Amino acid sequence: MAPRLDFSAWWAKETRKGTPVVVTMENPNYSVVEIDGPDVPFQPVDKDRGKNAKQFTWVLLLRAHRAVGCLTWLANLLWALLGAIKKRLFLGQGVAMESGDKIIRGRMLFRFIRGFLLVSLAVLTFEVIAHFKGWHYFQNSNLHIPKTDEIQGWFHMVYVAWLEFRADYIAPPIQSLSNFCVALFIIQSLDRLILSVGMFWIKYKKIKPRIEEDTFKSEDVESSGYEYPMVLVQIPMCNEREVYDQSISAICQLDWPKDRLLIQVLDDSDDESIMSLIRGEVSKWSQRGVNIIYRHRLVRTGYKAGNLNSAMGCDYVKDYEFVAIFDADFQPNPDFLKLTVPHFKGNPELGLVQARWSFVNKDENLLTRLQNINLCFHFEVEQQVNGVFLNFFGFNGTAGVWRIKALEDSGGWLERTTVEDMDIAVRAHLHGWKFIFLNDVKVLCEVPESYEAYRKQQHRWHSGPMQLFRLCLPAILTSKISFWKKSNLVLLFFLLRKLILPFYSFTLFCIILPLTMFVPEAELPLWVICYIPVFMSFLNILPAPKSFPFIVPYLLFENTMSVTKFNAMVSGLFQLGSSYEWVVTKKAGRSSESDLLAIAESESKTINQQPQIHRGVSESELSELNKLKEQQASPPPPPAKKVNKIYKKELALAFLLLTASVRSLLSAQGIHFYFLLFQGVTFLLVGLDLIGEQMS
Repeated sequence: MAPRLDFSAWWAKETRKGTPVVVTMENPNYSVVEIDGPDVPFQPVDKDRGKNAKQFTWVLLLRAHRAVGCLTWLANLLWALLGAIKKRLFLGQGVAMESGDKIIRGRMLFRFIRGFLLVSLAVLTFEVIAHFKGWHYFQNSNLHIPKTDEIQGWFHMVYVAWLEFRADYIAPPIQSLSNFCVALFIIQSLDRLILSVGMFWIKYKKIKPRIEEDTFKSEDVESSGYEYPMVLVQIPMCNEREVYDQSISAICQLDWPKDRLLIQVLDDSDDESIMSLIRGEVSKWSQRGVNIIYRHRLVRTGYKAGNLNSAMGCDYVKDYEFVAIFDADFQPNPDFLKLTVPHFKGNPELGLVQARWSFVNKDENLLTRLQNINLCFHFEVEQQVNGVFLNFFGFNGTAGVWRIKALEDSGGWLERTTVEDMDIAVRAHLHGWKFIFLNDVKVLCEVPESYEAYRKQQHRWHSGPMQLFRLCLPAILTSKISFWKKSNLVLLFFLLRKLILPFYSFTLFCIILPLTMFVPEAELPLWVICYIPVFMSFLNILPAPKSFPFIVPYLLFENTMSVTKFNAMVSGLFQLGSSYEWVVTKKAGRSSESDLLAIAESESKTINQQPQIHRGVSESELSELNKLKEQQASPPPPPAKKVNKIYKKELALAFLLLTASVRSLLSAQGIHFYFLLFQGVTFLLVGLDLIGEQMS
């Protein structure tokens, strides 16, 4: 029966106090008389008579308009999704499949998911037929197997045999694996909770590393000046056409005595045009008096680690005490060195000072917003808590200052993994060096705007640690550090946060949960599917409070990325082909508003100082500038056509989860259905590359 739309009780609850008011509308068709208090010259009237029928009509029309608008929005969204599916999946317009070598490397996981999907579709067809025949045995909590005299035909007999086989042989191992993954899930959730409590404690106690005023003031009584240590700044880059000028410009404006600072631009580019542009930029700043040099390796081995190791082998490096490292898209503020280097004074055991990242393009699209949530939690919670309570965390590879003695004592940069930053941090920790994380010192950079770039980055970040774990485990066990530090490295730093997290995320939510829909004897508790994940997402989003509207997309997207992370973890752990693959993360070259103003100001100064600059220019620098001007004057080459990609594993999982959601409808499992439906749609969007930067 349809509900009665009776608003009288609700309307009667409204009470007003004050002087009697008579309101007459300009419309002569009706008037509203409102009576308050007993001392009015009118007789009491029935409450319902004071309500005009047109008011009810307007309320109903407004609510109907909102409902229709919501339905229209949902219909447009669904129609756009179906159009994208038709365009990209069936017509193949504006998309490209993954390259052949990547398909070969990931075909084992894809074949497993595809086989799982085919079996699920067959079982779903089987269950739907049984459902329409009235065999609803799977809806009971205690499975009832029909007796022999109750069996109706051969199909019913096959179905009953399937129920017995499912209950006796399939459900027990699934339930055991489910319980194991749930236990890992609880342990990892407790770790996140403890880290969050540590963050709140740091904020409550206002704990942070501090420096003394006038740190560099000379201790010599006869001298009234300051003694600044020698600092080397390294900018490793490789084919960074979009961002090279921003990083060089920002680093050349660091507030530090010029005679105590040397900037190395370590270019591993293999494109002659990009190399010429970078050399021209270096020459431009060299003319302004900046102590900057350009280095290019003839033998480019070892990726970033090989580049840094080659630069540290220069003879003049021995004159420097500290080295600051910035990737090509990082733009430090001028006071960066004055906020970081002073922490080393009076602290001889300090080997690293790490600053926080800040993102100029965090609001560019949904993908960048979700990355911002993850990275804010990483820096403000994980890095800060580990830095305060353990004096150890993983070096982020950039926006940090190292004591050169600590690098040398730890063996320098090694080319054995794709996470050279984590490698040097672990080895320095094993040699007794301490780290400091500065949460209030931020360096601008970019996050990947396309899913393809983000996917490659995450693959490297999750395969490298497992590869490093295999190599470092003997050194960790035989090191002289305390038992608790060894336990933290092995159990928490590597196993729990690098191995267990991607393992249970993929296994629990992408494999076991769909399985329990087809094998209802093995089930997942509701709190595992809904309550704890939502609570953990809430904790993860706390460092980025403006991102609270994206808590549900964040939860769904993290489960979607578990496929890439799990595949990377397995490839790194078992030394598969893609574990040593290094792909430079694609940059967009975006600048903040303050950066644009600073660039405009510096350019105006450059024009005013142009006659003075060219007086002391060498012939080589003049030739570089002439080449740069010729390249800028020549018409730019037509941009290469970029297309979105189709990701088979994500699409296969999307159809698997959507199939499982249909199966959950037969069991009338509400929360399971909605979770599987939305998670399947998320996998579909990611598989069609509809998240992040859209290419044509």
